[in-house]
Amino acid sequence: MKTKFIIFSLFAALMTSCVDYNTDSGFPKEEENPNFEQNEVRLWVTNQNKVYKLTELPIDYNDEISKLVIRINPSITYQTIDGFGGGMTGSSAYLFTQMSTEARSKALHSLFDPKEGIGLEHIRLSIGASDFSMGLYTYCDKAGIENFAVPELDKRDLIPVLKEILAINPNIKFIASPWSAPAWMKDSGLLNKGKLKGEEVYDDFATYFVKYIQAMKAEGITIQAITLQNEAMFESNVHPSMIMSAEEQATIIGQYLGPKLRKEGLPTEIYVLDHNFDIYDYALTVLKNKEANEYIAGTAFHGYAGTPSVLSNLTKAFPDKKIYMTELSGGEWNEKDEMKTLFYYLNDMAFPMIANGGNNFMMFNLALNSQHGPLTPGGEFCKDCRGVLTIDGDEVLPELEYYLLGHFGKIIRTGAKRIETNLQGMFPEDIKVMAFLNPDGTRALLAVNNGGTTENITIKDESTGKKLVYKLAPSSVISLLLK
Repeated sequence: MKTKFIIFSLFAALMTSCVDYNTDSGFPKEEENPNFEQNEVRLWVTNQNKVYKLTELPIDYNDEISKLVIRINPSITYQTIDGFGGGMTGSSAYLFTQMSTEARSKALHSLFDPKEGIGLEHIRLSIGASDFSMGLYTYCDKAGIENFAVPELDKRDLIPVLKEILAINPNIKFIASPWSAPAWMKDSGLLNKGKLKGEEVYDDFATYFVKYIQAMKAEGITIQAITLQNEAMFESNVHPSMIMSAEEQATIIGQYLGPKLRKEGLPTEIYVLDHNFDIYDYALTVLKNKEANEYIAGTAFHGYAGTPSVLSNLTKAFPDKKIYMTELSGGEWNEKDEMKTLFYYLNDMAFPMIANGGNNFMMFNLALNSQHGPLTPGGEFCKDCRGVLTIDGDEVLPELEYYLLGHFGKIIRTGAKRIETNLQGMFPEDIKVMAFLNPDGTRALLAVNNGGTTENITIKDESTGKKLVYKLAPSSVISLLLK
């Protein structure tokens, strides 16, 4: 992964795919609509002065006439949401296992419990070591695919933590990616750098995934999706990595992995690329391969180069394929002003990702310590990365990324659908809005005010006719759950 990235400003025209600015005066007048009752609305707020950080507050109703109206229409739906979450790296799992039972339970509930915590429901796993692991290993270190075995480190740390998480929230989905194939399959003979030897190892490489999925299933962990290679066009000298061209990925999927998964009756989805937005054409190349295409569920992206605006090219060319955000790390390179970074994440990454058809949003390490580790032995690649939680012993500090994910996870459940939002009136460009319909029928709305003034806004639900008037404070983010 990259440790530096350019902060782009995409405030203008962000929401063209999900927001319709409408000044039609034919809508019902505000006084004709009943208000939501107090018990029909839940509100969470984060604001500039840090008085509130994903704080649940009562709705302060007012009857002022608002010239700005947000209309949500649950009858017009877009893509399905598969969840929000982050990476349970080996380092993250280790930090959780080093906590006391009580402290670990509290930390895991804060992440995955939809009532007590922020309701994360999507976890990314590394198949073997990543750049944040407690050792260098794969699931088949000894040459010969018959030597596949679950590593002792994952038996000790990862699997027990995943089982504890599933006990908290059984709706968790897992997507898994290798940072490297086993060294004996590679031309470098190392986990660092190199590429697969060639066609002579493709069958074993595909079998490696099948055995991994089956081994995790035996532990009670269902792997919903896989990618063939983390950051397929990047190789590192200091941590596990591997180059894999688009053409090679297409061949392996179409001729080896896809048929094997189907033969074994495994419903695990395959996602391609798993790298930055700026090389989205890699994904197009793989998807255009007809032999591979029938086995591919979608494309996975990282947020270290390029912008989510390119996703419209994918959705137009392949509207039946999903789009995942599988990695974005916070770190010391971010703005010292936390709200600026939060607005960057929302306005330049999460909102345009979802507005352009994205089905999820994930950060990188769910937990690191205050020294930005532990790093993989010998690895010094990202010495200033930040976890969603910072954990030192039993001490837990929720970082900015926790509140970012929480504004989605508190109100949006797996299986929700993005719905139409119409903005009526002269909305400032600094205000962004997105809404969803949950499987239980509740509606979720996120609103961001990146501007410097309070805006009086009416929120109307077209399905019920109910409304509420809310004063959206400057430099704030709100999450609303409507019954």
